[in-house]
Amino acid sequence: MSARLLYVMDPMCSWCWGFAPVAKSLVEQAQAAGVDVHLIVGGLRTGSGAALEPTTRRYILEHWQAVTEATGQPFKFEGALPDGFVYDTEPACRALVTARGLAPDCAWKLLGLIQHAFYVEGRDVTRASVLVELAEQAGVPRIEFAAAFDRADMHTATEADFTWVQDLGIAGFPTLLAERNGQLALLTNGYQPLSELSPLLGRWLERAACA
Repeated sequence: MSARLLYVMDPMCSWCWGFAPVAKSLVEQAQAAGVDVHLIVGGLRTGSGAALEPTTRRYILEHWQAVTEATGQPFKFEGALPDGFVYDTEPACRALVTARGLAPDCAWKLLGLIQHAFYVEGRDVTRASVLVELAEQAGVPRIEFAAAFDRADMHTATEADFTWVQDLGIAGFPTLLAERNGQLALLTNGYQPLSELSPLLGRWLERAACA
């Protein structure tokens, strides 16, 4: 029997930032039961290359406000998403894929650092220099990460994650899937509190242990 938890998210998705404490608890719950957790990046906004329009910026900041009201997670609103900012989540996603390939345990720490840098510190996590710095803080050797980040195979691996997510028809993040013997079960698509999801995951873990 093989079982694992799949966390599908985007490091620049505000609801994923809101979900971060819940995800941390669920990951610990799964790992305590001997079930591996796999991080998959979704590609929330990729490839546009255009700076945010003022109306889009207002729309995104309204989402941020809703997230902080629903979850209590902190956001830095002052100066957020400045003029000229290109909201492209591909580099941050690729940073996680790179860390996942080089040092899997560090990928989870890097995820938290990217989210905190973007939402709380207001840093531009679309920049490679920022991502290299954060990866080093997460424990990935700086030179090794920097060399791998722009390699063709990391671009390909990131696109493979995006394609997998699209092929499953996952339209929103965060999404949590439980996989047992190749069969996927949806635990959540979108934010839910730990009080709802922990018992659900617990029941799945019990069935997985008995299978």
